[in-house]
Amino acid sequence: MPRKGMRTIFFKPPPSDSLARPATSMHGDPFADALMAERIASVEPLIQKWAVDPSNLESSRRAGATYLFRQGRREAELYLSRIKELHSAMLRCVGDDSSSGVIVRAHELLQTAVRRLSVEFHQILSSYLPYPNHAESVSSGSSGNSTLSSFSDFDYESEDEISKKQSAAAEPVMREEERAPNAAVSDLKAIAECMITCGYGKECVEVYKIVRRSVVDEELFLLGFERLVDPWRVQKMDWKVLEVKVQRWLSAAKAAVQMLFYGERILCDRVFAATSALVRDSVFSHVAQDAAVALFRFTEGAAKAIKRSPERIFRLLDLYEALTNLWPDIKSTFSSAATSAVRSLAINSLIKLGEAVRMTLGNFEAAIQKDSSKQSPVPSGGIHPLTLYVMSYLTSLADYGGVLTGILAGWPVGGSPKHPGFPDSYLAGRCNSTAPIAAGDSGASAMSARLVLVLLCKLDAKAKRYKDVALSYLFLANNLQYVVNKAAQSSLRQLLGDHWVAEHESKVKLYASNYERMGWSKVIAPLAGPRVEISSGQAKESMRKFGAALEEVRTKQAGWAVPDQKLRDEIASSLAEKLVPSYRRLYDGCPGGDPAVKFTPDDLDNYLAGMLRATGGGSGTVSAAPSLSSSRWPSPVWQGKGGC
Repeated sequence: MPRKGMRTIFFKPPPSDSLARPATSMHGDPFADALMAERIASVEPLIQKWAVDPSNLESSRRAGATYLFRQGRREAELYLSRIKELHSAMLRCVGDDSSSGVIVRAHELLQTAVRRLSVEFHQILSSYLPYPNHAESVSSGSSGNSTLSSFSDFDYESEDEISKKQSAAAEPVMREEERAPNAAVSDLKAIAECMITCGYGKECVEVYKIVRRSVVDEELFLLGFERLVDPWRVQKMDWKVLEVKVQRWLSAAKAAVQMLFYGERILCDRVFAATSALVRDSVFSHVAQDAAVALFRFTEGAAKAIKRSPERIFRLLDLYEALTNLWPDIKSTFSSAATSAVRSLAINSLIKLGEAVRMTLGNFEAAIQKDSSKQSPVPSGGIHPLTLYVMSYLTSLADYGGVLTGILAGWPVGGSPKHPGFPDSYLAGRCNSTAPIAAGDSGASAMSARLVLVLLCKLDAKAKRYKDVALSYLFLANNLQYVVNKAAQSSLRQLLGDHWVAEHESKVKLYASNYERMGWSKVIAPLAGPRVEISSGQAKESMRKFGAALEEVRTKQAGWAVPDQKLRDEIASSLAEKLVPSYRRLYDGCPGGDPAVKFTPDDLDNYLAGMLRATGGGSGTVSAAPSLSSSRWPSPVWQGKGGC
């Protein structure tokens, strides 16, 4: 930004009385002065035409102001050429007498010209932005057509090439769509090179830093990221507020890194191509580093805030995944020593997020273990709320399998020191698994298998709370079937493997078989005689015992349920195979109208097909099977990928 008293590295300021001196000096070379005066005369009209008031530069930047680089390429190029000619002439004369009146006048003209260039530089930097309307691009989820996304692909035209496009007859005013962004960057580069050549590089850089830093801050805000005055306040935010901010960060981060910061890196390199890499890195650092630090510091603070609750792990994983995906771009864009703080902060944020995920998983495992087994069991033997909760959690986690594998690499299955693993006796006992986890295993697969194992061990303990052994086996069959279904129908299958699914499906069948054996043995026994002709008296006695046993089972199991239709049908089919054919033989051997015969074989078959419904079927009569009604289970309070 031009300032009063702008200095130059080539000339010393003239004495206070020098401005009153005539155009020639007694001590100067008359021939050199004449040449300098001639050069001044040739450039002064154009410079004065575009002179700006040094005491009120802001008025020169107002919307209605007239700008040299808007009026046409030819005059702008001529202006730059005249300034360079003036400066070259001054360099040739400076050795003779730097206090010569013509040198002083030339210096004043150069300062006037540089003020105009500074105003033009400021205006182009502020007006021709390589960024689109972010509200549109972010909400659409695509920036394929945005100027921002293609900023790095600019094929800049040389000034000669652009000049050739102008009409030779007259100089038209270039349309803005033709000038931005290619021509705008060419103009910025030309102005910067001219100011640097004339010794005003520091002033040029200061204008650039102030304008572009303001642009970056504004664009980051438009992307949806609001910088916090105190970044650590995020740890004290209400969860709903924090979750909204996390979502906004996720929406803003990709565009900020891949387009905003990368675009600024490219713009800086193009505009200051004539300077050293060290200068360009320093300028870019000043423009973008603070905004980038604020962006990544938010994730570090969020990691400390979110890890307190297992349900919030999905936001941690979202942040970790986004930051991991952006790391190559971060490393490339902020590659210099001047921006090393950004790289360090991004890496540290990844470390903190990974630690928070591991701690949250440890807390989740501890919460499962602490769930009291003394609570009343599910009366129907159906799905326990803990099973619903844990499996919803694990299936959502499985969608982040790739991310978790990276986070949990090298993390022992037994958990953190704060949450050590189970003793061998606990793992090897009645925990529903014949495939123990090796102590050295790690990663998402081992973590998933371990947490399922913890759940199954907990369910095994809860099953012991039932007074009826048959109901305890039905409870285990129901819950393990639910676990297997959730695993088989989600990304969890990829982590646990087909072998795990097949093994636990066999375990479900074993539990169902144990339920039949313990719950229906008294019903099966009267029908288990030799398959030979029996007397009507024997048939009536067997029928009486069968009817009494069936009534006892019907009464006891009223309200028992198997929510999974496939499992319920398999149990009914298995019992029907054992009961219906034998009952039919008894039925055929009994005289018609005998009071011991209370229902037909078809009635028995219908009853078996209709029992164990989710509404607690079996409480009705044998001949009228209960209707199926869907049950509603509590939904988890969190969502995984794509959730809010």
